[in-house]
Amino acid sequence: MSVTPLAAAHAADAPYYQPIGDECELFEHAYRHQLPMLLKGPTGCGKTRFVAHMAAKLGRPLYTVSCHDDLTAADLTGRYLIKGGDTVWVDGPLTRAVREGAICYLDEVIEARKDVTVVLHPLTDDRRILPIDRTGETLEAPDNFMLVVSYNPGYQNVLKALKPSTRQRFMAMEFDFPPAELEIEVVAKESGLAKEKVVPLVRLANALRDLKGQDLEEGVSTRLLVYCATLIRSGIKPDRAIRAAMLEPLTDDTDVRQALLRVAQITLG
Repeated sequence: MSVTPLAAAHAADAPYYQPIGDECELFEHAYRHQLPMLLKGPTGCGKTRFVAHMAAKLGRPLYTVSCHDDLTAADLTGRYLIKGGDTVWVDGPLTRAVREGAICYLDEVIEARKDVTVVLHPLTDDRRILPIDRTGETLEAPDNFMLVVSYNPGYQNVLKALKPSTRQRFMAMEFDFPPAELEIEVVAKESGLAKEKVVPLVRLANALRDLKGQDLEEGVSTRLLVYCATLIRSGIKPDRAIRAAMLEPLTDDTDVRQALLRVAQITLG
Protein backbone atom coordinates (compact mmCIF):
# COMPACT_ATOMS: atom_id res chain seq x y z
CA MET A 1 0.00 0.00 0.00
CA SER A 2 1.36 3.43 -0.87
CA VAL A 3 0.80 6.62 1.09
CA THR A 4 -2.38 8.31 -0.08
CA PRO A 5 -2.29 11.52 -2.14
CA LEU A 6 -3.84 13.23 0.90
CA ALA A 7 -0.41 13.18 2.52
CA ALA A 8 0.98 16.01 0.42
CA ALA A 9 -2.11 18.13 0.96
CA HIS A 10 -1.98 17.73 4.72
CA ALA A 11 1.80 17.97 5.20
CA ALA A 12 1.70 21.77 5.26
CA ASP A 13 -0.95 21.67 8.01
CA ALA A 14 0.94 19.17 10.19
CA PRO A 15 1.74 20.29 13.74
CA TYR A 16 5.33 21.49 14.02
CA TYR A 17 7.79 18.71 14.77
CA GLN A 18 11.58 18.81 14.43
CA PRO A 19 12.95 15.35 13.52
CA ILE A 20 15.97 14.15 15.47
CA GLY A 21 16.78 11.15 13.27
CA ASP A 22 14.91 8.91 10.86
CA GLU A 23 11.78 8.57 13.00
CA CYS A 24 9.46 10.15 10.40
CA GLU A 25 10.67 7.83 7.67
CA LEU A 26 10.40 4.79 9.92
CA PHE A 27 6.86 5.70 10.99
CA GLU A 28 5.81 6.17 7.37
CA HIS A 29 7.15 2.75 6.41
CA ALA A 30 5.35 1.18 9.38
CA TYR A 31 2.12 2.82 8.23
CA ARG A 32 2.58 1.58 4.67
CA HIS A 33 3.10 -2.00 5.82
CA GLN A 34 0.39 -2.05 8.55
CA LEU A 35 2.86 -2.45 11.40
CA PRO A 36 1.85 -1.37 14.94
CA MET A 37 4.29 0.96 16.64
CA LEU A 38 5.52 1.44 20.21
CA LEU A 39 7.10 4.75 21.24
CA LYS A 40 9.29 4.79 24.36
CA GLY A 41 10.63 7.89 26.04
CA PRO A 42 10.39 10.37 28.93
CA THR A 43 7.39 12.57 29.55
CA GLY A 44 7.26 15.70 27.44
CA CYS A 45 9.93 14.71 24.90
CA GLY A 46 7.61 15.02 21.90
CA LYS A 47 5.99 11.59 21.43
CA THR A 48 2.43 12.90 21.23
CA ARG A 49 3.40 15.80 18.98
CA PHE A 50 5.25 13.36 16.73
CA VAL A 51 2.16 11.17 16.28
CA ALA A 52 -0.04 14.21 15.58
CA HIS A 53 2.52 15.44 13.04
CA MET A 54 2.65 12.10 11.25
CA ALA A 55 -1.14 11.66 11.22
CA ALA A 56 -1.54 15.05 9.56
CA LYS A 57 1.31 14.35 7.17
CA LEU A 58 -0.30 11.07 6.13
CA GLY A 59 -3.75 12.62 5.91
CA ARG A 60 -5.30 10.27 8.47
CA PRO A 61 -7.74 11.05 11.31
CA LEU A 62 -6.18 10.65 14.75
CA TYR A 63 -7.83 9.29 17.90
CA THR A 64 -5.73 9.91 21.00
CA VAL A 65 -6.48 8.19 24.31
CA SER A 66 -4.66 9.15 27.51
CA CYS A 67 -4.53 5.89 29.45
CA HIS A 68 -5.09 5.72 33.21
CA ASP A 69 -5.76 3.22 35.98
CA ASP A 70 -9.50 3.13 35.38
CA LEU A 71 -9.35 2.77 31.59
CA THR A 72 -11.08 -0.46 30.56
CA ALA A 73 -11.43 -2.36 27.31
CA ALA A 74 -15.03 -1.11 27.08
CA ASP A 75 -13.78 2.49 27.15
CA LEU A 76 -11.85 1.70 23.97
CA THR A 77 -14.28 -0.56 22.12
CA GLY A 78 -17.63 0.95 23.17
CA ARG A 79 -20.68 0.24 25.27
CA TYR A 80 -24.46 0.30 25.29
CA LEU A 81 -25.97 3.56 26.53
CA ILE A 82 -29.53 4.69 27.16
CA LYS A 83 -30.55 7.59 24.93
CA GLY A 84 -34.09 8.89 24.81
CA GLY A 85 -35.40 5.73 26.38
CA ASP A 86 -33.63 3.50 23.87
CA THR A 87 -30.55 1.38 24.39
CA VAL A 88 -28.00 2.17 21.70
CA TRP A 89 -24.47 1.02 21.02
CA VAL A 90 -21.81 3.76 21.04
CA ASP A 91 -18.40 3.02 19.55
CA GLY A 92 -15.32 3.77 21.60
CA PRO A 93 -12.30 5.55 20.08
CA LEU A 94 -10.49 2.35 19.10
CA THR A 95 -13.56 1.00 17.29
CA ARG A 96 -14.12 4.31 15.51
CA ALA A 97 -10.48 4.35 14.41
CA VAL A 98 -10.77 0.82 12.99
CA ARG A 99 -14.01 1.60 11.16
CA GLU A 100 -12.61 4.84 9.67
CA GLY A 101 -9.11 3.64 8.90
CA ALA A 102 -7.63 6.16 11.31
CA ILE A 103 -4.57 6.20 13.54
CA CYS A 104 -5.32 5.30 17.16
CA TYR A 105 -2.75 6.48 19.69
CA LEU A 106 -2.79 5.11 23.24
CA ASP A 107 -0.60 7.37 25.38
CA GLU A 108 1.02 5.76 28.47
CA VAL A 109 -0.56 2.42 27.67
CA ILE A 110 0.91 0.70 30.74
CA GLU A 111 -1.35 2.87 32.92
CA ALA A 112 -4.42 1.09 31.54
CA ARG A 113 -5.93 -2.03 33.04
CA LYS A 114 -4.71 -5.42 31.89
CA ASP A 115 -7.84 -6.20 29.87
CA VAL A 116 -6.91 -3.37 27.50
CA THR A 117 -3.82 -5.15 26.21
CA VAL A 118 -5.89 -8.29 25.62
CA VAL A 119 -8.16 -6.30 23.28
CA LEU A 120 -5.13 -4.99 21.39
CA HIS A 121 -3.56 -8.36 20.67
CA PRO A 122 -5.75 -9.37 17.68
CA LEU A 123 -5.06 -5.96 16.09
CA THR A 124 -1.29 -6.33 16.40
CA ASP A 125 -0.72 -9.59 14.56
CA ASP A 126 -1.49 -10.78 11.06
CA ARG A 127 -5.21 -11.04 11.82
CA ARG A 128 -5.67 -7.26 12.30
CA ILE A 129 -9.15 -7.75 13.70
CA LEU A 130 -11.13 -6.20 16.54
CA PRO A 131 -13.68 -8.59 18.08
CA ILE A 132 -16.49 -6.75 19.87
CA ASP A 133 -18.00 -9.32 22.18
CA ARG A 134 -21.00 -7.24 23.23
CA THR A 135 -22.28 -6.79 19.67
CA GLY A 136 -20.95 -10.00 18.18
CA GLU A 137 -19.07 -8.03 15.53
CA THR A 138 -15.57 -8.76 14.33
CA LEU A 139 -14.10 -5.75 12.54
CA GLU A 140 -11.28 -6.18 10.06
CA ALA A 141 -8.89 -3.26 10.17
CA PRO A 142 -8.45 -1.60 6.77
CA ASP A 143 -4.97 -1.04 5.37
CA ASN A 144 -4.90 2.60 6.48
CA PHE A 145 -5.61 1.81 10.15
CA MET A 146 -2.59 2.06 12.43
CA LEU A 147 -2.20 1.40 16.15
CA VAL A 148 0.41 3.41 18.04
CA VAL A 149 1.09 3.12 21.78
CA SER A 150 3.59 4.84 24.05
CA TYR A 151 4.95 4.68 27.55
CA ASN A 152 7.65 6.14 29.74
CA PRO A 153 10.14 3.38 30.71
CA GLY A 154 11.28 5.53 33.64
CA TYR A 155 7.95 4.96 35.37
CA GLN A 156 7.93 1.20 35.01
CA ASN A 157 7.76 -1.05 38.03
CA VAL A 158 6.92 -4.67 38.72
CA LEU A 159 3.18 -4.00 38.72
CA LYS A 160 3.17 -1.71 35.67
CA ALA A 161 5.18 -3.03 32.76
CA LEU A 162 4.33 -4.31 29.33
CA LYS A 163 4.63 -8.07 29.12
CA PRO A 164 7.17 -9.33 26.58
CA SER A 165 4.30 -11.04 24.75
CA THR A 166 2.70 -7.62 24.24
CA ARG A 167 5.89 -5.61 23.61
CA GLN A 168 7.01 -7.96 20.89
CA ARG A 169 3.85 -7.35 18.90
CA PHE A 170 5.07 -3.83 18.10
CA MET A 171 7.99 -2.36 16.29
CA ALA A 172 9.52 0.21 18.63
CA MET A 173 11.28 3.55 18.58
CA GLU A 174 13.02 5.19 21.49
CA PHE A 175 12.58 8.93 22.00
CA ASP A 176 14.62 11.30 24.11
CA PHE A 177 15.06 15.03 24.49
CA PRO A 178 16.61 16.65 21.42
CA PRO A 179 20.27 17.69 21.31
CA ALA A 180 20.74 21.23 22.63
CA GLU A 181 20.93 22.87 19.20
CA LEU A 182 17.68 21.28 18.05
CA GLU A 183 15.92 21.90 21.35
CA ILE A 184 16.81 25.59 21.16
CA GLU A 185 15.26 25.71 17.70
CA VAL A 186 12.12 23.87 18.82
CA VAL A 187 11.56 26.03 21.91
CA ALA A 188 12.18 29.25 19.98
CA LYS A 189 9.76 28.15 17.24
CA GLU A 190 7.04 27.09 19.67
CA SER A 191 7.27 30.04 22.04
CA GLY A 192 8.35 32.89 19.79
CA LEU A 193 11.18 33.77 22.17
CA ALA A 194 14.45 34.78 20.52
CA LYS A 195 16.98 31.96 20.25
CA GLU A 196 19.64 33.79 22.25
CA LYS A 197 17.20 33.99 25.19
CA VAL A 198 16.33 30.29 24.84
CA VAL A 199 19.97 29.17 25.03
CA PRO A 200 20.34 29.59 28.84
CA LEU A 201 16.98 27.90 29.43
CA VAL A 202 18.09 24.80 27.53
CA ARG A 203 21.42 24.84 29.37
CA LEU A 204 19.54 24.88 32.68
CA ALA A 205 17.19 22.11 31.54
CA ASN A 206 20.12 19.85 30.76
CA ALA A 207 21.70 20.59 34.13
CA LEU A 208 18.45 19.62 35.85
CA ARG A 209 18.10 16.49 33.73
CA ASP A 210 21.48 15.34 35.02
CA LEU A 211 19.84 15.13 38.47
CA LYS A 212 17.28 12.55 37.35
CA GLY A 213 17.50 9.44 39.51
CA GLN A 214 18.95 11.37 42.45
CA ASP A 215 16.35 13.69 43.94
CA LEU A 216 14.15 13.82 40.83
CA GLU A 217 12.02 11.17 39.13
CA GLU A 218 11.96 13.17 35.89
CA GLY A 219 13.93 16.00 34.38
CA VAL A 220 12.63 19.13 32.71
CA SER A 221 10.64 18.25 29.60
CA THR A 222 10.79 20.12 26.33
CA ARG A 223 7.15 20.95 26.97
CA LEU A 224 8.04 22.76 30.20
CA LEU A 225 10.80 24.62 28.39
CA VAL A 226 8.25 25.89 25.90
CA TYR A 227 6.00 26.98 28.78
CA CYS A 228 8.86 28.86 30.40
CA ALA A 229 9.91 30.59 27.18
CA THR A 230 6.28 31.51 26.45
CA LEU A 231 5.97 33.18 29.86
CA ILE A 232 9.17 35.13 29.32
CA ARG A 233 8.06 36.26 25.87
CA SER A 234 4.76 37.45 27.36
CA GLY A 235 6.57 39.71 29.84
CA ILE A 236 7.09 37.56 32.94
CA LYS A 237 10.53 38.02 34.51
CA PRO A 238 12.86 35.13 33.63
CA ASP A 239 13.54 34.07 37.22
CA ARG A 240 9.81 33.90 37.98
CA ALA A 241 9.08 32.03 34.75
CA ILE A 242 11.85 29.53 35.51
CA ARG A 243 10.49 28.84 38.97
CA ALA A 244 6.90 28.46 37.74
CA ALA A 245 7.57 26.37 34.64
CA MET A 246 10.87 24.56 35.23
CA LEU A 247 11.36 24.10 38.97
CA GLU A 248 8.00 23.93 40.74
CA PRO A 249 6.55 21.19 38.47
CA LEU A 250 9.46 18.84 39.24
CA THR A 251 8.92 18.29 42.95
CA ASP A 252 6.77 19.08 45.98
CA ASP A 253 9.69 18.72 48.37
CA THR A 254 10.73 22.11 49.75
CA ASP A 255 14.37 21.13 50.31
CA VAL A 256 14.67 19.70 46.81
CA ARG A 257 13.13 22.83 45.32
CA GLN A 258 15.69 24.96 47.13
CA ALA A 259 18.45 22.75 45.78
CA LEU A 260 17.06 23.11 42.27
CA LEU A 261 16.96 26.86 42.71
CA ARG A 262 20.63 26.86 43.63
CA VAL A 263 21.40 24.78 40.51
CA ALA A 264 19.53 27.35 38.46
CA GLN A 265 21.43 30.24 40.02
CA ILE A 266 24.79 28.56 39.43
CA THR A 267 23.93 27.52 35.86
CA LEU A 268 22.56 30.89 34.80
CA GLY A 269 25.19 32.90 36.68
